[in-house]
Amino acid sequence: MKLKIWSLTALVVAVSALYLTSASLSAKAQLPPRPALTAEAATAGLPTVQTAPVIDPTPEPTPTPLPPRKQSYNKCHVAGSEIAITFDDGPHPKLTPMLLDMLKERGIKATFFLVGKNAADYPEIVQRIVAEGHEVANHSWSHPQLTKLGPDALNAEITHTNNAIHQATGIKTTIMRPPYGATNASITKRLNEEFGLTVIMWSVDPLDWKIRNSSHVTKYITENTTPGAIILAHDIHPTTVEAMPAVFDTLTAKGYKFVTVSELIALDLPEPVQPTPKSTPAKTKD
Repeated sequence: MKLKIWSLTALVVAVSALYLTSASLSAKAQLPPRPALTAEAATAGLPTVQTAPVIDPTPEPTPTPLPPRKQSYNKCHVAGSEIAITFDDGPHPKLTPMLLDMLKERGIKATFFLVGKNAADYPEIVQRIVAEGHEVANHSWSHPQLTKLGPDALNAEITHTNNAIHQATGIKTTIMRPPYGATNASITKRLNEEFGLTVIMWSVDPLDWKIRNSSHVTKYITENTTPGAIILAHDIHPTTVEAMPAVFDTLTAKGYKFVTVSELIALDLPEPVQPTPKSTPAKTKD
């Protein structure tokens, strides 16, 4: 009897729930549709998010192309106070290391135009020159006048020296100074085109090979050096090496900055164009 009463009760509850659900769905279906939110309404009451403005990347400036290397240089036109001091005919087994000590003490860079056979005899000095930030360059194998050589002899002088420098340091030099400054247009062109060597002359020459006096060397160099100068000296003469501390210190005190020859060439600017003087009209006789 109790089982029948519980079954009847459960049936009544189920029917009532089904009726209420149907009625709820019917009523919900009769409600008007909810209007869609506008963009303004959708964001109402929410914090405003600041978006970063889109900035076009600034274009990289186009670098100013460097002027092509000239066939030869005896000085450079620079905007600053850079100069290059050069030493020919070494390396010398005693004097060149002494000079390197002076340069290292002052943080000065120089360029050494090496005689090939000396470079082959003292490769450890050549290696030290490069290791301490200086430049090495070709000054022929045996120091002859290039203008008196035939094509094959010239080739041997240049090639053997390049090989000696490369063997000692792994460097392929790009500059060359003819012994005695003896060259001509055809030799300079051949050095440029066949060997890839720029000819380097000089603008300050104290004649230290002839006048073996350290005071003279110091005075001449310090009084005749100007910005962009290429100074000629020889590290095989004791009087020249003795003069160098005073040369270095005096020029540094004047505001000059020592760089290698290749660094100086990289700073070379076109020579300023000189204005053409105005001509005064000639007076005519009355």
